[in-house]
Amino acid sequence: MSDATPAAQPRSPSLLRPRQAGGHGKVTNIELFFDLVFVYAITQLSHTLLGDLSLTGALHVLLLFLAVWWVWIFTGWITNWLDPERLAVRLLLLVLMFAGLLLSTALPKAFDGHGLIFACAYAFMQVGRSAFMVWALRYSPPAAQRNFHRIVAWFMASGVLWMAGGLAAGEARFAWWIGALAIEYLGPALYFYVPGLGRSSTREWDVEGGHLAERCSLFVIIALGESVVVTGSSFAESARGVDAWLAFVTAFVGCVAMWWIYFDIGAERGSRSIRKSSDPGRTARLGYTYLHLLIVAGIVVSAVGDELSLGHPHEVATRADVAVLLGGPALYLLGNALFKQAVNQTNLPISHLLGIGVLLALCWPATSLSVLALAGATTALLVLVAVWETLSLRSLRRELYDAEHG
Repeated sequence: MSDATPAAQPRSPSLLRPRQAGGHGKVTNIELFFDLVFVYAITQLSHTLLGDLSLTGALHVLLLFLAVWWVWIFTGWITNWLDPERLAVRLLLLVLMFAGLLLSTALPKAFDGHGLIFACAYAFMQVGRSAFMVWALRYSPPAAQRNFHRIVAWFMASGVLWMAGGLAAGEARFAWWIGALAIEYLGPALYFYVPGLGRSSTREWDVEGGHLAERCSLFVIIALGESVVVTGSSFAESARGVDAWLAFVTAFVGCVAMWWIYFDIGAERGSRSIRKSSDPGRTARLGYTYLHLLIVAGIVVSAVGDELSLGHPHEVATRADVAVLLGGPALYLLGNALFKQAVNQTNLPISHLLGIGVLLALCWPATSLSVLALAGATTALLVLVAVWETLSLRSLRRELYDAEHG
């Protein structure tokens, strides 16, 4: 996060994005190209979770997911300020892309033999990207430079713990990495306070709201795309019986419902809100940096549920199956509810709260249902939430349409 602003006048050609009043910066092709690495990362995470549905396995994947999201969202913040059309910025993204690919290849065995590879790639991305920003702001006001001096200090502190964890093993590795994540996730909440350098302010984080909103929306598309890939691959390998067809249709309809819940009006409404916000840095920190990780996590877990229903439709759901099949949609609805409340400054959506309540109620009979039946129930619930919200926001949708085309 930076207090670099469009008003800063460098003494040499700036690496910062040009800003236009009333518009927002487009997502460039190099940013989309960079995101391809995270398609692979999401696939690695879902397959790793599917391969080990134990509590330990779930905690390991959760930690890895939090790391993957954090390295992506911080890169999203950086490219919100930097101009990807400049050669130096493009080279930065390509270097980060290579490190991200290396990180992604290490995910399945990050708690086994590839821990040091994962730690090195991750720490390099976080520290290296922030150090580049210090260099990019060398002609900017001192306040802007100090902000990234603080960020580099935070990431260097967490990087030591990442490396220590990579050199350790077993529970020690997990403990070191929990500490590293704690430092990184507390950073924005504590305004990157550093003794002697002070702290930042959200009003100084001069984000271009429309661009950041679009970047996060595209990451949601990445996660949903991974779900589609899982569904298609599993169905292609199935015997194509009636149960396989039912599971296939159920998974696809569930994915469509998840898309609808976020994109029908929520994504555009959020984008408008942050563009008009008097403090877009605060909105970006809460709504897009923290709360979107719940949305993406819900999609990843739901993709694992889809693979379970396609691979073992007749089996009675185990506790692990129930946790995945109900937990994924619950995380997704919770993330959407909190995001919509935060960016729009409204009450929590009743449709989402009811959906979460029904999912909790399903925990009681869930272990007596088949995997396919439970998947069907969660899909029906997601469709119900999507339809409810669509009908309840008809007038708002017309207002947004008139404002866009009026």
